[in-house]
Amino acid sequence: MSMTTAGVIGGGAWGTALALVCARAGLQTTLWAREPEVVDAIRTRNENSVFLPGVTFDSPVAATGDMADLASCDLILNVTPAQHLRASLAAFAPHARKGVPILLCAKGVEQGSLKLMTEVLAETLPHACPAVLSGPSFAGEVARGLPTAVTLACPDEDLGRDLAEAIASPLFRPYLATDMIGAEIGGSVKNVLAIACGVVEGRGLGRSAHAALITRGFAELTRLAEALGGEAETVAGLCGLGDLVLTCSSAQSRNNRVGLALGKGMTLDEALASLGGAVAEGVASAPAVRGLAAKHGVEIPICDAVAAILAGEADIDTAIAGLLSRPIKTEF
Repeated sequence: MSMTTAGVIGGGAWGTALALVCARAGLQTTLWAREPEVVDAIRTRNENSVFLPGVTFDSPVAATGDMADLASCDLILNVTPAQHLRASLAAFAPHARKGVPILLCAKGVEQGSLKLMTEVLAETLPHACPAVLSGPSFAGEVARGLPTAVTLACPDEDLGRDLAEAIASPLFRPYLATDMIGAEIGGSVKNVLAIACGVVEGRGLGRSAHAALITRGFAELTRLAEALGGEAETVAGLCGLGDLVLTCSSAQSRNNRVGLALGKGMTLDEALASLGGAVAEGVASAPAVRGLAAKHGVEIPICDAVAAILAGEADIDTAIAGLLSRPIKTEF
């Protein structure tokens, strides 16, 4: 399938970065943003000064506030936050062609329904062709053209290859997979675990505890993916372990920064306010991940502890003590 045009839904930092990825790959790219000030900044200053200040676009990206302008695009990337995905897809539905490929780039589990993003897509746009983009990537680095590798998961292998070839460049390399569930769980759970790692950092618990948390958190992530029908091999790659290591190890991660602030004694409201309006997906996903695991009978003690802290059900020191006093068990 030949692809020459791309539409990006979502004008935040990650949506802007992916619009630049598409434009650099030679696609005629249109970015839809909810905020008029984002559309205006891109049109007049060639920059998303609201969510990605300081990055001047090096490739042409059109900006619009009208979903209809994306109707003819060969490829749609939806980059709205997970809890807003359903609404954005419903808004696009009147303009969507049957069979249009939609690359889902949000990382999370929908609150209430406990649905993965592909399930939300199937309910709102059942005739679209789904794919998932996930992996270790910070919006600012991608926007500046720094080397990045990600997972592109699509059950239709031919379509997956077409999508990868359409957006790939020497500095943005998609690796192909068919397991969308594994890719989605990797991206969702790592955000929750990044909050935990931030708490560890904020409490000054040391690098040994940090490494242990990443490793045991990865075990939780893998168990949940497999319980839902995903593959351990998938989450051992870029979209699971790779993204987990990145997000848990850098203050560039919004989720990590929220945990860091909590660990230092801030309230959740104060921690979120410190992000300046940016979204930390793990905060909304934590209770949904906990609910999804409980539904499938999967033990995820670290993610449970994060959800309890965020919900005000346990203070940080109590949650940490609970994890450290768990019974001794075999590692595998």
